[in-house]
Amino acid sequence: MNILVTGCAGFIGFHTAMRLLERGDVVVGFDVVNEYYDRALKEARLAKLREKAAASNGGYTFVRANLADKGEVERCFSECRFDRVIHLAAQAGVRYSLENPDAYVESNIVGFTNILEACRYHAVPHLTYASTSSVYGANTKMPFSEHAGVDHPLQFYAATKRANELMAHAYSHLFKLPTTGLRFFTVYGPWGRPDMALFLFTKNILEGRPIKLFNNGNHVRDFTYIDDIVDGAIRASDDVARANPDWDADHPDPATSNAPFRIFNLGANRPVELISYVETLEEILGKKSIKEFLPLQPGDVPVTISDVSMAADAIGYKPMTSVSEGVRLFVEWYREYYSQ
Repeated sequence: MNILVTGCAGFIGFHTAMRLLERGDVVVGFDVVNEYYDRALKEARLAKLREKAAASNGGYTFVRANLADKGEVERCFSECRFDRVIHLAAQAGVRYSLENPDAYVESNIVGFTNILEACRYHAVPHLTYASTSSVYGANTKMPFSEHAGVDHPLQFYAATKRANELMAHAYSHLFKLPTTGLRFFTVYGPWGRPDMALFLFTKNILEGRPIKLFNNGNHVRDFTYIDDIVDGAIRASDDVARANPDWDADHPDPATSNAPFRIFNLGANRPVELISYVETLEEILGKKSIKEFLPLQPGDVPVTISDVSMAADAIGYKPMTSVSEGVRLFVEWYREYYSQ
């Protein structure tokens, strides 16, 4: 298939594009390659994509442009008929949204609007897009289920991703555009983001610097390995969203609709205490950490646990990677990439 992957220089987008190339799809990558974190890492990912394309049967084209530029998005869609769009570009980061909300409006709202419009006018058969477990916000009933309401976000980042879900539903309803939203739970693995916990912990432990444990280290997270996320994203993209014939307007299910719209959780469904996560990392690194215990940060959610039964039933999603194996694979990549 011809597949557009936005955010292909980013962590999840890079791995998704690599997997699609491995199976022989024709991939168009789209990314502005901004300076939110180390651009050299993003450029290294893009270089790997070029290498993969040269060695695989799939074709690959890269578009370096901003999704907020409607003309660039329209040009991309006009030059290639896409069988699928997997939209993974976004301004990520919970804490950064407290400092620079405008970046989230440009990328997550304006950029997503341009993707929706392009999919509408170019009759794309299926749009799959990234949401986040952060939309569960003030919810406390565990595990988090797609069938629960999510209208109390705790940070602006989550609010923009919830807006994406609502925008997608409007286009599914008005224009019969099939859409699938994916709520990712704490993704980690090789080529990960430098602002994420595992990356920061590994760097600081190896350098003999303290690691910051917010909420006094009492966070619980559904750490999900990147390969499991990519498997779920591609399975979801391959399986076109359909209207739910049993959807009841008097008792509306937030996860489905009478339009071709749905939302899936993609998590490991194996919650891990942050302290245990750190202990696993220490064991693999062969070095103890210096811990700095700090209070809960504004916008942080103390516990995230995913219910993945809906994705399991619909697309056969089954996370396979244990935390110990995933952390080991990350550390191997980190040591090789940074020659440590």
